[in-house]
Amino acid sequence: MGFGPLRIAFDGRVLRPRPWTEAQATWAAEILETAPPGAVLELCAGAGQIGLLAVLGSSRRLVCVDVNPAACEWARHNADAAGLGARVEVREGPMEDVLRDSERFALVVADPPWVPRARVGDYPEDPVVAIDGGDDGMDLAWLCVDVARSHLTPLGTLLLQLGTVEQVDALRARLHGDDDFVVTEVRWCDRGVLVRLDLT
Repeated sequence: MGFGPLRIAFDGRVLRPRPWTEAQATWAAEILETAPPGAVLELCAGAGQIGLLAVLGSSRRLVCVDVNPAACEWARHNADAAGLGARVEVREGPMEDVLRDSERFALVVADPPWVPRARVGDYPEDPVVAIDGGDDGMDLAWLCVDVARSHLTPLGTLLLQLGTVEQVDALRARLHGDDDFVVTEVRWCDRGVLVRLDLT
């Protein structure tokens, strides 16, 4: 399928790329224009389309992470097909395990599963591993925040996609009083919410 100027390949083992998530990639590319030096990290990468489009117009390296072997297979394929294979690394495994303690990134992009577990049956066409966000839909989102906090460069940014206003409110509440990792902007898209968090 088309995703901006990219052609993204995938199969039924991974989440079908959502056209509206192109807005996340576009915003990420804008952030990279003034971001500190460094690579980009994509968490819960799926077929890799968001991270690939984000770095397409730059010379930055991209590290894609996903726990699903099929997603990693397609992310590698799509990086090669886009002519970006030489500067894209795909890592398979839990995000908290596949990054070295010393690694730092200028931007972290994450589109984690955010469907509450009790509602995953509402989406029978989607692989459960790609949409199950735990009891309240926030389990993987919290993990993305924690991983980003540990692996962003100073003044780096996490661009996180969530599903509902209530999830954004929960994020704000958890980070209330946090002096070094703050929500700086929220954008509502067709079927999701994008949240920018900056490390001060």
